[in-house]
Amino acid sequence: MNDDTNSTLLVRAKGGDQDALGNLLNRYRPYLRILALRYLDSGVRQRVDPSDVIQQTCLDIHRDIDGFRGEHEAEWIGWVRRILENNVNQVIRRHIQAQKRSVRKEAVVDKSSGTHRVYNAGPVSKESSPSHRVMKGERAVRLAIMLGKLPEVQREAIRLRYLEGRTLQQIAESIGRSEMAVAGLLKRGLRSLRDLSGTESSF
Repeated sequence: MNDDTNSTLLVRAKGGDQDALGNLLNRYRPYLRILALRYLDSGVRQRVDPSDVIQQTCLDIHRDIDGFRGEHEAEWIGWVRRILENNVNQVIRRHIQAQKRSVRKEAVVDKSSGTHRVYNAGPVSKESSPSHRVMKGERAVRLAIMLGKLPEVQREAIRLRYLEGRTLQQIAESIGRSEMAVAGLLKRGLRSLRDLSGTESSF
C-alpha cells in the first residue's frame, strides 16, 4: 500500500477504503502543516497549535470523503485545502472574539485607573499571492514532503524565507539565531532539497 501512487490511493479512498484514505492523509500532512503555518499568524499560534487544525481537517475529510466528487489529485488538493482554510477561518474568528473579550476586560480596568488604552486586534494573517501560487498544486505537495525531511530549524528557516518572504534579520529574530547562522541554514537546507529532488532547486 505504501508504494501506491497518490492517485491510486485516492481511487481506493473514494471507494471506501479507510486504510487508503489514512495513508493518503499521512502523505499530505507535511503540506497541511505548511499551509496551517502560513495561514495562522504568530498571535493565533500562541493560542492554537497548528496540529489541532490539521487533526480537525483530517477528521473532516474522513467524515466527508463521500462528498468528494473530483477524479484527479489536483481536484483533491483543492478540496483538502478548502477544508483546512475553513477550519483556519473558524480558529481565527474565535481568536478575534477572545481578543475582543480581553479588550473589554482591559477597558474596565483602564477606566477605573483613569487611563485610556487603545488595542488593535489587527488583521489576521493574509497570504501573499506569490506564496499562494507556490503552495497550490501537486508540486506544492512534493515540496512540503521534501521540507518535512529536513531538520526542523532548516525547514523553518526555508519556510520563513521562501514562503513567507522574511528577511534574514526577521528570521534570525524568529528562531533565535544570528543572521550568519540563518544564511548557513538556508544554504544547507537548499542543498538538501536539491539532493532530495535530484534537480536544481527552483527557489
